[in-house]
This record gives sequence, C-alpha cells and structure tokens, in this order.
Amino acid sequence: MTTSAHLPPPAAPSPAPSSHGPFALLNDEPVAGPGEDLLGAGRAARQLAGLLVASRASTPFTLAVDAGWGMGKSSLMRLVDAELAHAPEVHTVWYNAWTSQGADALEGLIKSVLMRFDRRVLRRALQRLSERRALLRAVRAVTTIAAGPLGAAGLVDELWRTLSVDSKARNEMRGAIGDLVQEWSQTEEFLPRRLLVVFIDDLDRCSEETVLAVCEAVKVYLDVPGLAFVIGCDRSALAPNGLLHDLSPAASAFMEKIFQTSYRIPVADQQGVREYIRRCARTVGIDQLLDERLTTMLAERSARNPRRIKRLVNGFVLEATLNPMWDDFAPEAVVRTLLLQYFYPDFYRMVAGAAGSGTGDVIAEFRTYRQVRRLLRTPGPIPAAELPTVARFLREHDLPEGDVDRRGEVLSRLERQLPSGFPDMVANQEFTSLIDGLVALPRSEELLLRLRAGAAVQPEPAAHLRPSPPGTQTPAPAYGAAQTTAPRADGALLRGVHILWVDDHPRNNDLLAGAFRAAGAVVRIARDSGAADDALAVETPTLIISDIERDGNPREGLEHIARLRRDGRYTGPVVFYAGRVTPERKAVARELGAHLTSSGTEIERLIVRAAQAEPPPDAVRP
Repeated sequence: MTTSAHLPPPAAPSPAPSSHGPFALLNDEPVAGPGEDLLGAGRAARQLAGLLVASRASTPFTLAVDAGWGMGKSSLMRLVDAELAHAPEVHTVWYNAWTSQGADALEGLIKSVLMRFDRRVLRRALQRLSERRALLRAVRAVTTIAAGPLGAAGLVDELWRTLSVDSKARNEMRGAIGDLVQEWSQTEEFLPRRLLVVFIDDLDRCSEETVLAVCEAVKVYLDVPGLAFVIGCDRSALAPNGLLHDLSPAASAFMEKIFQTSYRIPVADQQGVREYIRRCARTVGIDQLLDERLTTMLAERSARNPRRIKRLVNGFVLEATLNPMWDDFAPEAVVRTLLLQYFYPDFYRMVAGAAGSGTGDVIAEFRTYRQVRRLLRTPGPIPAAELPTVARFLREHDLPEGDVDRRGEVLSRLERQLPSGFPDMVANQEFTSLIDGLVALPRSEELLLRLRAGAAVQPEPAAHLRPSPPGTQTPAPAYGAAQTTAPRADGALLRGVHILWVDDHPRNNDLLAGAFRAAGAVVRIARDSGAADDALAVETPTLIISDIERDGNPREGLEHIARLRRDGRYTGPVVFYAGRVTPERKAVARELGAHLTSSGTEIERLIVRAAQAEPPPDAVRP
C-alpha cells in the first residue's frame, strides 16, 4: 500500500563516492594473547590459571568453561594457556574434539596426552608393560624398543596398540597411564610436581558418540593424578534436552561426574561490547559509519555475542565491496540497509517487496503511522494543519475519515490494518533512528526504489533469510546459533507432494518454487482464481499457497479460499504468502483454517509438516 502523506524530505542529493574502502575482513580465530583481549577476559583467565596451578595437588579434576556459541570459550581457554606458560612445571596440550568422530575420539585424546611426555618416560612405560604380558608380547615390545631410536609418535602408537589390544589390556590402561604420569610428574627436590593441563575444545559441536568417547577417555582412562582437564562446551547443548537427548539415566549420571565444576562466561557489559564493536569497525575501516545509536543497536541485537558481531561486520565489508549496487551509494547506506535486514527481517522483506507483493512504500507508511499515532494519542484537538494527513491515512486504510473524534477506537482499528510489528517498532528508538537515518541519506529515494525493484542485498550473516531447499538449511537461531542439520538426499524430502501456487506475479516466487521442485515436489502455478479452480477440478493438491491481493481486489486470495471452503472443493492445508502481515489478515486466515506468513523459511516448515501429515496425493478426480 502506498501512502501519500507528506513526510520530511530527505537530505539534498550529493555525489556518491567513486569507491569504498580500503576495507578489510576480521578473522574468527580465538585470541592468542592478552594483547588481543578486547572484552576483558584477561582477569578471569589469570584467576582460572592461578586456581589450576594452586590445585595441582588435587588432580585429577575437570573444569568446564561454559558458554553459548560464539561467546568466547576458546578465547578464554587460550588466555588461560598463555597465563600457564609463566607457571613453573606446568605443561599444556590441546585437543579439538571436533577433529575426531565417534570411537576415534577416545584414541585421539589419549594419544594427544601421551605425545606430551618425553621419549624416555614413554620407553620405560613400554618396558614396564612388556614385563606384565605373555612372552610373545614381551618379545615384540622388547624388539620394538631395541630396534632403533623410535620417535615419540612411534612410541605412542606402540603404547596404544599394547594398551588397547584386548579387554584385559584396556582394564589395565588407567593404571599404566597413571604410572607413566607419576614418573613424568616427579621433579627435583624443592620443585613443585609437574602438572599437565589438557584443553579440550568444541565438545558441544560433536555427535553424541564422540561426546561419550571423549568423556570415557577423561573419566575412565586419564583420571589420574597429575592431569587436569579444561573443557570448553555449552553445557545446555550437552544436557538431556540437547545433543544427548537419548542418554539413559546411567549415562546421564556418568556425564554429571565428568564436569565436577564449571565456570560460566558472563555476557560482556554494554560498555565493553560497544568498545569491542568500535575496535572491530576501526580494523575493517567502517568506524566512521557507526554512530552511538547504531553501535548500541548492534551490541544489543547481537545479544552481545562477539562472533555474531564479527560476522555482521564482515558482512558489511563483503556487501560494500562485492555488490555493484553499492557503487552508486555511500558506505553508510550499506551499513543501515544491512542492519535493517539483519535485525528486522520481517520489516526488510516488506521494504524490499517485489512489484505486486502488496507491500508498497512501507517506510513512508511507517513514518506516517508514527505521525498519525502521535496525533491520535495527544490530548486536545488535532491541529487543523495536521487533519488532512490523518484523514488521508485513514482513507488509505479503508477507515472512515469522520471517526477522528473517537481516537482510541480509531487507532485500534487502524493498527489492525497495519503490519503486525508496527505498534512495537514505533516505540523502539533504535529502530526509528535507523529508519530516519536511512531516509536522510543522500539519494535515499533511489536506494529504496532499487530495493523494491528486487536488488540483491544479502550479507553473509543473514544467510538464513535466503530461501533454500527444505532440509538443507544450516539454521542460525537467534542469528547465528551454531547448529547442524543432517544431510538429505536431493529430491527425496518432498517426493509425492503436490503444491498449487496461486499468484498473479509468479516470478516473485521462482526461487522458492524451484527449491521445492528440487526437493521432489510438484508445483503447479495458477495466475488467478479461475485458473486455480480449473486445476482443483483435475487434482487435489497436498497444499495451496496463495497470495492475498489479486486481480485488482485487495482481498481476492482470502475470498477465493473462503469460497473453496464453503463449497467443499478444498479442505486441505492453505498458506497465504504475502509481504504484508496484519492482525486483520491473520484473524481472517485463522477463521479459514489457514496460515499467513511473509517468510519463505516458514513456508518450508509448513510444507514439510503437510507432507508428513498426509499421504502423497495420487488420486485424480474423475
């Protein structure tokens, strides 16, 4: 819907820069030392390192560094490692659990620990083992040792073969490793015993089998004095309702024994995150484009998650550098557009609605709504100069102009005709500042026209907004949560599903329709209600997807489905796919037993649900 209300004009046009930058990209590596610590984790690292050193007499023990995805677990562990480098007789070893699969993780972790010991200790351990075994094993071990100078890797491989050859050997593994560590930890008089701190990272990214194998290695075979374990993981991901949802009660109790104590990384304070954002922005070259409001928005809307912040900043750089659309606009236009897309995706979909989507100039509509809302909520008469704006806005939303005196009722009825998020967004100062700043940019009218014309604007962090074949997405919850989905066979997920898609602008849906076909669905297109009726006379689809505004009627989609329901011609699932989602439309859709969404991702979920609820529609009407 296009509004004709008078709005503050944008700033006067000015020549666009000929190029942007030079820009740079941020890496996603954990910090390597105190000099790179931008979020103040150094204090916690020093205290944790001090606790580990002071507790060497209490080994073995396990400490979990607990935090969600991207919140700095690896960085804190690296900082602890750097602090331990200054402690006497403390050694460290790193093991990334994500590099192994299943039972291999047990072998990989134990070998990583053994590799940290010197060859002299490893040789003597192998000799001790040979004395406990049958003559044949003894001859083999002695021959191996006497054959020549084996490197540490060769000795570790032979030790592992000896310790894991059968169940009896495995039962002796913990004792053998304990003897080895005890010998290694012995030091000269008046020196503290040696301590080996084993850092295990990315455990929460692993499969259940790998998690259990690592925990078995830690608790069953490496639970010996002289070893301390620091495990980086998201404890909630390893909980019974997370990755390990199929664990038996006994296995759950075993997991609880592994994590004797945990340190939960706190969310960084607001000031610290803002400074982190400014440092990131300076590094990549966009610091002049982020004012205080945008910096605060980025901090809060990213849940103060460092990795999300980095990904979004890199998205700015890639979009500004690689998308030729931005050659004609100032870099600030990239930043504000992508912030809008990333943090307010539903509103952005309306802004960038293609022709025929029924969204119109939603930014102008929102700004006029803000103005009208203020007038309707203000005590006293509406100024005469403002009355035409209010009357025009009500008329454009099918409300009587003469009802202005009943302001509360009028505002309530008006908001039922507006996109659902408007009442909340109008009170959000970050959002309104973002919109006002976007409109005030040089050549903003041209920018918004290009967005409505379907210009591709897609930063890497917002990849979840791109329609993709059902089942192939890598979801990033709340913007970037680390999860994985199992692969599927192409063309298998929606095989046998028949979709009737009714839309008078079908090209707007080519990407989604192509994705559903690639997943095995049959998608038939009808440009109007008559063509849809003809298709229904031949075949009953699994699901109907329909637009709402069609054939010059702003409610044709709703009215068409109502006719089908009334006549009993179609009783199956219906999804209304529209750029504009209002409380009024949602209420009508509910009455029709249908869903209303502006999200392609939501349509994917609804189609999969419909496919699982019904057998493939293979019957053709006579």
